[in-house]
Amino acid sequence: MKGELGDDSRRPKCLLDVLLKLHIEDQVLDEEGVRQEVDTFISTGHDSISVTVKWALYLIGLYPEVQEKIHQELDSVLGADSKGPLSVADLNELKYLDCVLKESNRLYPPAAAFGRKISEEISICGYTIPKRTTVIVAPFFVHRDEDVFPDPEKFDPERFLPENSLHIPECAYIPFSAGPRDCIGRVFAEMEVKILVCHILRNFSLHSLDSRDQVHPIVKITLQSSQPARIKFRRRQQ
Repeated sequence: MKGELGDDSRRPKCLLDVLLKLHIEDQVLDEEGVRQEVDTFISTGHDSISVTVKWALYLIGLYPEVQEKIHQELDSVLGADSKGPLSVADLNELKYLDCVLKESNRLYPPAAAFGRKISEEISICGYTIPKRTTVIVAPFFVHRDEDVFPDPEKFDPERFLPENSLHIPECAYIPFSAGPRDCIGRVFAEMEVKILVCHILRNFSLHSLDSRDQVHPIVKITLQSSQPARIKFRRRQQ
């Protein structure tokens, strides 16, 4: 590894170069630390994105009225040419698609749970949690608070329209965690998912073959499905 690291110091550094430098030269990471960082990058940069896209496409394929609104927005903002380039300005104009992806993440947040250590004693619903207690936060259940999201099992993207989202308290919607230790790649992940879904729906109409009664969320490292979410793709007629 040392030889490979020193072969060409002028070439652009990739993530592994940086981790190896921290291990070999700076000695702030041991080999196990390097492995853990690579595992984290693979799981959060690949698995979480893929399950987010899967759940979004599955839900869009279940609700034709939602899909029709997305297609109308795509055609209005991007035009009929499905191969035309996408700009950041174009993506920012896709307001309804934003709402759909947020509602998908509400129902099926990619991070099934995350841990936090209590910095000071706190009382919640009559229970006292001592200082330095490690607690597990489950966005799947947080997102089903009926006081915040009425009829929480309903797929309703309009919850996240600007005039409606004003009523969602801070930290009631946390698909990427929250606070100073939230997902460092959240903005990138949101943009990546939006681009992928946008490209797919510019070119295809979707029809999900299994109902939500048949496809259940199960907790692994990310929120997976109990069985493959079967989706029929049909090329759109431009």
